Amino acid sequence: MIFVAIVASILGAVFIAHRLLYPKASLGEVALMPLVSITGQAFGYLIVLGYMYVLVTRERGRPDFLSAIHWNWPGFAGAYLVGGVTLSLLLQLLAKYLPVPKHLPIDKFFQTAAEAWVVTICGVTLFPLMEELLFRGFLYPVLKQRLGLIAAVIVTAFAFALLHGAQLTFAWAPVFLIFLVGLALTIVREWRNSVAASLLVHIAYNGFISWAMFTTTGGFHHLEKLGGQY
Repeated sequence: MIFVAIVASILGAVFIAHRLLYPKASLGEVALMPLVSITGQAFGYLIVLGYMYVLVTRERGRPDFLSAIHWNWPGFAGAYLVGGVTLSLLLQLLAKYLPVPKHLPIDKFFQTAAEAWVVTICGVTLFPLMEELLFRGFLYPVLKQRLGLIAAVIVTAFAFALLHGAQLTFAWAPVFLIFLVGLALTIVREWRNSVAASLLVHIAYNGFISWAMFTTTGGFHHLEKLGGQY
């Protein structure tokens, strides 16, 4: 249901953009436009958020949504931000020893400065928030109840990696790295019983990569210098 909603939203954005903005382009060409894809994904996340809210507050009778998903803001936020940066550094080091393809579909999101800025802003705001609510706030507790702790952590991380798989052509090395990110985030959520804690790690992880790209390209003015992946 959740993945179907996200895919349907992206397809809807493609059809709308094709009809209203790019009537002379093919649907395939429009589907490859980064801003169209990002817009569709953003709306898909908002639809999923509405679904989660209704499901938790009405069908399950939990009026306090944040309490129900174990938001629980941590006492020392800085530690989780440092943890996210550290995770980013470690995985970038690991990536040097893995067969990560030089060119991936996600590279198309950094062809212009405008696209790079949109991805960066969404990457440290809406996307990590929605992914933490979806995977660590909604999916993980259900899986833990049905599968047990260890299986739930692994399956949640796998689902998280699967969501990003298309942007990585499902190449095993980059998908494995995203799986490790999901594993770390889910462990933090379980360890601190806090979705807010895993969100802080997630934001710092994405933010450090974005900062590195920003400085490498001179403020996104020289995107040709990018040789890695987001």
